[in-house]
Amino acid sequence: MGNTKKGFPFGFYVCSLSFTFERLAYYAAKWGLTIFIAAKAVNGGLGLDKTVGATMSANLVALTYITPIIGGYIADRWISPRLLVPVGEILMGLGYLCAWKANGIGMLWAMVILVAVGTGFFKGNVSGINGRLFPLADADELDTVFSLQYSFVNIGSFCGTTFLSLLAKAAGYRMLFLVCGIALFVDCLWWLFGMRFFGDAGKKPFLVDNRVEDVNKEEKDTTPLTKLEKNRVISIIIVTIFSGIFWTIWYMVYNPVYFEFGPTSEAGLGWANWNIGSFTMPTAWFDSMNGLLCIILCPVFAGIWAKMRQRPQGDIGMFKKTALGIIILGLTPATMVLAAILAGSGTKEPVGIWIIVLAAVSMTVGEVIFSPLGNSFISKYAPKKLLGTLLGIWPLAIFFASKGSAELYKVLSKMDFIKGYGMVAIVIIACGVIMFAFSGKVDRMVEGE
Repeated sequence: MGNTKKGFPFGFYVCSLSFTFERLAYYAAKWGLTIFIAAKAVNGGLGLDKTVGATMSANLVALTYITPIIGGYIADRWISPRLLVPVGEILMGLGYLCAWKANGIGMLWAMVILVAVGTGFFKGNVSGINGRLFPLADADELDTVFSLQYSFVNIGSFCGTTFLSLLAKAAGYRMLFLVCGIALFVDCLWWLFGMRFFGDAGKKPFLVDNRVEDVNKEEKDTTPLTKLEKNRVISIIIVTIFSGIFWTIWYMVYNPVYFEFGPTSEAGLGWANWNIGSFTMPTAWFDSMNGLLCIILCPVFAGIWAKMRQRPQGDIGMFKKTALGIIILGLTPATMVLAAILAGSGTKEPVGIWIIVLAAVSMTVGEVIFSPLGNSFISKYAPKKLLGTLLGIWPLAIFFASKGSAELYKVLSKMDFIKGYGMVAIVIIACGVIMFAFSGKVDRMVEGE
């Protein structure tokens, strides 16, 4: 196996490419589920209200953030992680086949549940095995390993929303779900083939690993938290709350892109012009922009933070980064309000594709500024006895954010678009400004100064 300085073992590519196949299907299906539910039957959909599509997509996202906690618990204590992964892939594949044959919400709920449970067995365990392929790597080297794995994730999401959306456009949404299911079964075969390259990694439950057992012993320490540790816990909770605010808006923004600004062929009102000549871009290409920009911008911002760390005053703190991410995200609904004014909320000529590009850029820049740093921040500052708990509330916040995004969209869909989304833009930017203003004080709480 070895470490990163001696190169990447083949098992790394088994794990990373498994993510590519899985994310290709997941992001394509996440988009397809929203549109399939709302599209008219004549266009191959179920013809239900657009808020139903938004809600089901939010349920899918929310549950797939919770189940990895359960799947990780099972893999830690009872079942070999490398065996749980193919079980998860099969369950996800069956879930997508349920959507392929769906004629109502019941079968789509079956898809959501199967994909969520399968994701729970798959997601964290693949990363856990991948990390154990580098037993000699230090923290910086592991950052490199997981940064490259994240690139494989984004390649999958980009290919899924870019190319499978074209398949849906040509052959219908059901064909998209069928291909998603096939992709997971192929992924399962790839994993079964690649397990021989893992050595001992993932053969037994993770807690059999002596290094993890040592951490667990330390976590049993009953010594009361110091004042500094209490301040750090408060600071982590503050970041998590603002992270929840960020993701609520982030997930909600997809819905007006799909419906209010989407082309009429996909159940939208067509406030934006998605045409390139005679070709109408699928709304999934908005998702593709996010994936592509993540691939481009993540290393760019990693380089920026590295350069800033070399300054005498050092890098800016996590709280300033979170605040900047929230402020920049607030530009997305603000841009949509401007576009809605120009389009007369659908009564005038559609606005140019610039609205979609600007929305994707502001969402993604806000995301890459702080999102990749959350788990690192918690791992660095959380008291050892509370590390697992605090790492657990991070995905829990995203669970509630995803559920909240659908409810927020329901409320906004009943309001005048310009007024509703204008208020959202003001509130989210104000949250970022407030956090930025108090970031120095919270930084001092974390550092103990």
